[in-house]
Amino acid sequence: MTGLSDFKATSLAGEPVDLADFDDQVVLVVNTASKCAFTGQYEGLQTLHEAYADRGLAVLGFPCDQFGHQEPGDEDSIGAFCTRNYGVTFPMFAKIDVNGADAHPIFQWLKKQKGGLLSGAIKWNFTKFLIGRDGQVIGRYGPTTTPEKLRAEIEKALA
Repeated sequence: MTGLSDFKATSLAGEPVDLADFDDQVVLVVNTASKCAFTGQYEGLQTLHEAYADRGLAVLGFPCDQFGHQEPGDEDSIGAFCTRNYGVTFPMFAKIDVNGADAHPIFQWLKKQKGGLLSGAIKWNFTKFLIGRDGQVIGRYGPTTTPEKLRAEIEKALA
């Protein structure tokens, strides 16, 4: 069975990251953007990271520019923006596509595991996927679901 640990990604710094590094953790995967109405959710994601990292939660941010050109910067500017404006310390990855022929394999898998309302496609920035310690997807949450609203699901997954 495919799980999170079967994938690799590239960090904002250009380094390869084996997602098996997050085995036995609860993982929240989010497609992010710096110029979106939901960009303020970085604050909530950082709060979740600070509250639960020591209990085994990993928040992983994947910048994407497929929605309204809301992530126009390169990896350096994305990292600087996240650090300067939201104090982000959770892992951020290189900009990717989440839909279409060039969608990153992790997002291809996530969408197969938990499709959207009418299709599997991701509709906008800040779509979130919660993955259990077993590497399997627990839930998919739309952009309007704030990180704070995920606390109960995270607590349950961490238990």
